[in-house]
Amino acid sequence: MLPDPAVAARRSSALAALRQAEAAAAIHGLRPAGPHADVAGDPEPDPHSVAKAIVLRQLAIGPRTRAQLDSTLRRRGCDPEVAARVLDRMTELGLIDDAAFAEQLVQSRQRTKGLSGAALRKELRDKGVDDELAVAAVGALDDESERARAESLAAKRLRSLEGLPPQVQARRLAGMLARKGYSPGVAYAVVRDTLESAPEHQRD
Repeated sequence: MLPDPAVAARRSSALAALRQAEAAAAIHGLRPAGPHADVAGDPEPDPHSVAKAIVLRQLAIGPRTRAQLDSTLRRRGCDPEVAARVLDRMTELGLIDDAAFAEQLVQSRQRTKGLSGAALRKELRDKGVDDELAVAAVGALDDESERARAESLAAKRLRSLEGLPPQVQARRLAGMLARKGYSPGVAYAVVRDTLESAPEHQRD
């Protein structure tokens, strides 16, 4: 996903917070939290500091949902209560924003992949975005605009299929639209109309 100004600002804040955390850790003899974070000369580092550093490093790489970050912390062995407190604080600071993440992903996937609303909602849910936020982010995609995106995708794909039998063209167009999450009804109608309007299928 391409960063918008708000996302870039959050990433900058995460980087700044990470630098501050690492600087403070250095003063107290702590090593930056890496894959096996620990404290130099101390087998029991502060769990909160470790969890915070892990989250900040993830956010410095790119936007993450709260669920993704929680999963990362659990894999790293962080205490669930510590993880929850750290994630709550990051959310309060605006560094974690599932609504903004959802909106950005929808815009990016529409622009680069032309995914259907159903496919976008599934991807958001797979990344841990709440159903209500996922629906809201995709909500602006009405049936008319979705049909228009499917038509644009089919017309573009058809240019690479010129000269093939109509049945082969139809099968490949339908498969492409299905992979992008368009319903069978939308795919059938779009493929039919696309082939009927194609110059190579016009009767003399």
